[in-house]
Amino acid sequence: MLHVFYLVGIAAFAASGVLAAHKARLDPFGGLVLAFAASVSGGTLRDLILDRHPLYWTHDWVLLTVITVTAVVTMVFLRYRRLPRRALLTVDAIGLSVVTVIGARAAISAGVTPFAVIILAVVTGVTGEVIRDLLCGEFPPLLLREEIYATAAVIGASCYLLLHWAGANATTSAVVSAGAVFAVRMATLYFGLHLPRLTHEPRPRRPKADAGGTQ
Repeated sequence: MLHVFYLVGIAAFAASGVLAAHKARLDPFGGLVLAFAASVSGGTLRDLILDRHPLYWTHDWVLLTVITVTAVVTMVFLRYRRLPRRALLTVDAIGLSVVTVIGARAAISAGVTPFAVIILAVVTGVTGEVIRDLLCGEFPPLLLREEIYATAAVIGASCYLLLHWAGANATTSAVVSAGAVFAVRMATLYFGLHLPRLTHEPRPRRPKADAGGTQ
């Protein structure tokens, strides 16, 4: 069940890679590259940090097939249909929510500290997006803007960790935590929420009225 859940998240990231390539006017090969980069980069970095070999995707033909099929289907769809508004951000939110939770589960299984669980979960969730944006020439990537993106991943990873400590089963913990990430991310998009900038931007001054008054 959890593997199917994970494949849904991977498919969402694959679609987001193709959507980003379409937005950047790349060719089909570029779409495939971004689909794979967005899908497996986070898990690859996590496994390298945890010293897990072989890398998970190198022996999972189902996962590689899902990425390829999703990328091709998305490209065919975009060939005949216009890109829906906010489609990239919505699909990306689905991928972020699922992959972050799977990252937290893998970190817990590796026996790392609770703080490391959250870090590795966030790394798993956001790395693919960062690499995808950089390959598209978009800088700074979404993660480094004031968007509530990595913060949503932190919330989901913390939720999964708490549910794990509370003794909830793996499927319930994954669904609830992924739902929390998705809800936070979509609320951010719907209500236009942002994190504060590091620098203070003074408010523009109102022009002074002329001595004789204004009309």
